Order: sequence, then structure tokens, then C-alpha cells
Amino acid sequence: MNGWTQTMSAGPLLSIAAVAVLSLLVLIIRFKMHAFLALMLVSLLTALATQIPIDAIVPTLVNSFGGTLGAVALLVGLGAMLGKLVEHSGGAKALSDKMIEVFGEKRAPFALGIASLLMGFPIFFDAGLIVMLPIIFAVSRRLGGPILLYAMPAAAAFSVMHVFLPPHPGPVSASELYNANLGLLLLTGVIIAFPLWWISGYMWGKVVAKRHPFPLSKGLFGDISDDEVTNPPSVGVVISMLMLPLVLIFMNTGLNSLRSIGAVDSDQLWFQLLSALGNTPIALLISTLVAMLVLGRRQGMEGNALEKVLDSSLGPICSVVLITGAGGMFGGVLRASGIGDALSSSLSDIGLPIILAAYVIAVIMRLAQGSATVALVTAAGLMAPAVIGGDFTSMQVVAITLATAAGSVFAGHVNDSGFWLVGRLLGMDVKTTLKTWTVQQALESVVGFIFAYIIFMMF
Repeated sequence: MNGWTQTMSAGPLLSIAAVAVLSLLVLIIRFKMHAFLALMLVSLLTALATQIPIDAIVPTLVNSFGGTLGAVALLVGLGAMLGKLVEHSGGAKALSDKMIEVFGEKRAPFALGIASLLMGFPIFFDAGLIVMLPIIFAVSRRLGGPILLYAMPAAAAFSVMHVFLPPHPGPVSASELYNANLGLLLLTGVIIAFPLWWISGYMWGKVVAKRHPFPLSKGLFGDISDDEVTNPPSVGVVISMLMLPLVLIFMNTGLNSLRSIGAVDSDQLWFQLLSALGNTPIALLISTLVAMLVLGRRQGMEGNALEKVLDSSLGPICSVVLITGAGGMFGGVLRASGIGDALSSSLSDIGLPIILAAYVIAVIMRLAQGSATVALVTAAGLMAPAVIGGDFTSMQVVAITLATAAGSVFAGHVNDSGFWLVGRLLGMDVKTTLKTWTVQQALESVVGFIFAYIIFMMF
């Protein structure tokens, strides 16, 4: 789309986006159209309505789909293989039994959430959820409760850590734009993470489990075998398998954080090598290969038997991958239409207090085009001159950074690829995902802003 400039104003673009979202919901919920086809159709019609050049529509659709699919397919595919090995070997059951023994049945959702908070420090949201799912499913099968009672606290924990804490890219990017103290941001984020998760994840998980008490879907990692596992791995081995991708990924995120503050030279070969090994797809690949040796051979699985176990994990996640990629396509079309630029220019001077303006801009950008990263970077870029030029304390700048991050996660819905990822992994239809995950994201956003505003006023 070289040389093309969007001439439509923010009002018409927002109207088109609203009609597109509504049409998508009607097609899927009312007319039961498959989500993959509905997303493709609405993406095409939205591209036409927003006057994207005809010769650029197909490349925009394909590139947006491929950009999302490239990351998601690798994460979900490798994560499903790793999860299948942990499950098939009896490792997931062994770890879930140990957790229930230590924490008790009533505290199992709380324990899963705390474990996810700790795991979520170095690992990205989607990768963390994929790695944790076999344990969540095993606990749900063991105790027989609604899957959301166990999955919602864990998913919310990964979301909180990903949105608010360095070394995740969102808060790091915002801190760089605002010149916020990264160490102070990390410390503040750690302090608010637990109460924020407790309200928006743990307590909300209890609420949605009562409202939507559907059981665990048995198809994500393939058919569950009822055969008794005669030689399950020890709990220590299972924990090691789950910790391996975390340690590898932490090399990447930790080194990038050190690079951002100038503590290490990114041109060094050792830096590039460790960063590559800690890149999420590579980390999951290494972890899956190690699990093949440690968990596969332990069960006597070799050759065709091991290949069949791994292959059985891929069929059930094909729909997850395609629908998530199509969700990224829809969001990509909205971004390519220029809605972000139009909104940025219209919201740059709205006369609100800076911390509230940063939050509102991030919320509107999130709702309009789906990507939390785009919402965060756009809002921080718009507000950066006012924040840097204002007479704010270091803690107030940190609070503004947290407020912007809170706005970027607000109410993820059908134009967000993460919405489809969570919904499909947990076996929810669109309507249920809106009532559970979308509301959780809105609650996390609002509570996060309240905490940020309290910090801003106190310091």
C-alpha cells in the first residue's frame, strides 16, 4: 500500500469497525457460521468498506493472517506436543495429585493461579498458558469441577504478568517512551500483581465457574487414554520439564531488559546466541525434544509409537490455530485501514488529566483494532511529550506507565487473536468467551487503572 493514504475520518472508520464487529458476532452466534469463515468474510468486507486499495486487499489479509499464524502455530503446535508428552507419560496426573495433596482440593484453583503468576514472570502469556494447560486439565479431571474454576485464575495470572511487569515487551516499551525507571516499575508491578490477580482472576474465576459450569473438553491434546500408567515420571522430573522453557525464555527476556538499560552489548556473539536459544519457539522446541527423551523413552515409546503420540496432539489444535490466525487477520485489516492514525490525531488533545488520558486512549485503541501492543505503544507515543515535559515524580511516571498498560488490555474481543486463542483452548464458544474472558480483561484493566491512579495520587 505504498503511497496510499486513508482519507476517511475517525468517525466513519469507527462506525465501520463497530458494524464489522457486530456482523461477526451475528454470523457466528445467530447464524452459526464457522468462526474461521466468518472472520475471513468480515475481514474482506471491512477492507473494501475502509477503501483499502483493491490490489492491496489480498496481501493485507494474507500478511496479517501469516503474521499472527507464524507465532501462534509454532507456540500452540509445540506446546500441544509438550503437553501431550507430559499428559501421556502420567506426569500431569502425578503433578496434579501432588498439588492437591499439598494444597488441598479447595485451594487447587488458588495454587494453580500462584504457580502461573510465578511462571508468568519470564514467559509470555500465550506460551505460559500452553505450557500450563496439561496441569490445569489434569487437576480438573482429578477433581471433576468446572474447567473455568481452574483455568481462569491461571490464564488471568499470565495476563497480569504479561501486561504489567517487565521484562515483558509492553511495559518495557512504555517505560522507554515515558523515561520511566524500569527497576521502580518492576518493583511496583510486583506489589500490585497479586491483589490485581486475586480480584480479576481468582475471584472472577469463582464467579464464572458458577455461571458456566461446563466440564473439561477432552479433545485438546488428543484422546485421553484410560490405560493405567505403570511407570509415571516423578514430580521433580515433571517440574523440570515445565521449568526448562521458562529458564530458556528468561534468558531472552532478561537479556533484552539488560540491553534496554545499556547493561550489555547486544552486538556480542554470546548475547545473540543466548537470546536465540531463549526465543519462545526455540525454547519450546528444545523443551519438546528433551521431553521426547525423558518422558517418551521412560514409557518405552520409540519410533512409530512416539511419533503417533505426538501426531495425536496436532489434530485437535488445527481449529485453534486457524481461527486465531483469522482473528489476527481481522485486527490487521483494521490497523491497515488507518483507524489507529485517525484515532491518534483526534485523541491527542482531549483535555483530560494525563494519567486518565493515557488510559482512555489505550482503551479506545484496544477496542478499535484489537492489538494490546499497538494500543500501548500508540497511547504511550501520544502521551510521551506531555509526560516527559510534565513535573512528575518518578513514581507518578511509573503510575502513568501502569495506567497505559491497563488500558491496553481492556475487554479483548473478536478483533484480538488472544480472544480466540483462550476461547478455543478452553473449549468455549464465542458467546461464552465474551461473557468470561472479555469481562475478565475489562475487570483486570479497570482494577489495574485504579491501583495506578492510587499510586499516582499518593506519590
